[in-house]
Amino acid sequence: MPPGPFTPTPGCDFAVVFDAACGGDERALAALWRELHPALLRYLRAVDPGAAEDIASDTWLEVTRRLDRFSGDERAFRGWLFTIARHRLIDARRRAARHRTAPVAWLPDRPGVDDPAADVLIDLSTRESLRLVAELPPEQAEAVLLRVMAGLDTDEVAQIMGKQPGNIRVLSHRGLRNLARRLAPAGS
Repeated sequence: MPPGPFTPTPGCDFAVVFDAACGGDERALAALWRELHPALLRYLRAVDPGAAEDIASDTWLEVTRRLDRFSGDERAFRGWLFTIARHRLIDARRRAARHRTAPVAWLPDRPGVDDPAADVLIDLSTRESLRLVAELPPEQAEAVLLRVMAGLDTDEVAQIMGKQPGNIRVLSHRGLRNLARRLAPAGS
């Protein structure tokens, strides 16, 4: 189910936060980041786990450079953000194909500072979900991630992926059915 309307603080709507961010208010930009970055990162981790953090950073840099050129509501901003992320992902894959290198070292994620036990349980659940989605055929996985985890509608996902809305509905439906089959107990 897509996320609800943008409300970083009670009584404050997206237009107010966005206008403040465009005016250079760092707290407003941070509010946009806090609201949208988790979904962006989940999407990127599922489609390219090794480069997700770098691509997310590149995406937010691009967003801040072009913030004054955007016009629209929260849904349009969400679509714009994920379009930029997908373009950065494609660029990263092209660069990686040209410059194949082996990883030097693996560093584990650091636990959260608030409640490490709760963070671990949430992280395990999220990782398992992302692992299952990542096992889907690539286009199904991307459609499911953008529809469900990013909260975008069919038309927005179609525009991002360069496909017709009907194709997105079919990809999403097939992806969700595949996930349901994998999650169903054996013999049911």
